[in-house]
Amino acid sequence: MKLIKNTTLLLVIVLFTGMAAMAQTASVKDTSSKSNSTTMKTYLIERDIPNAGKLTPEQLKAISQKSCSVLQHMGPQIQWIQSYVTGDKIFCVYKAENEDLIREHAKEGGFPANVITEIATTISPATAKQ
Repeated sequence: MKLIKNTTLLLVIVLFTGMAAMAQTASVKDTSSKSNSTTMKTYLIERDIPNAGKLTPEQLKAISQKSCSVLQHMGPQIQWIQSYVTGDKIFCVYKAENEDLIREHAKEGGFPANVITEIATTISPATAKQ
């Protein structure tokens, strides 16, 4: 039974990662008539959530649905890219015009944003081959 629960959780995480990868292909500029085209920044959010790694697929789905609902209300100037669930934390990657939007999202969603770090750039094994 434990193996089934762990497999189900793994599948949920894989699905989140796949959906997030598709979201990364979306535009990262706000082209609304309210402002000039503004480049969005990428942020890593560290959320302290005790026993996050033990959340059920249903709990993860509820958290995801709440986050998406808040994002839809906030508009295109903030986007959730993907999240990584660990033992007592969830690390989230977001694109937003500014850090205040990240804080507003956390407040409206009812989940913590303990540390917010702007990502300057990303590297990967492909970087070594360039």
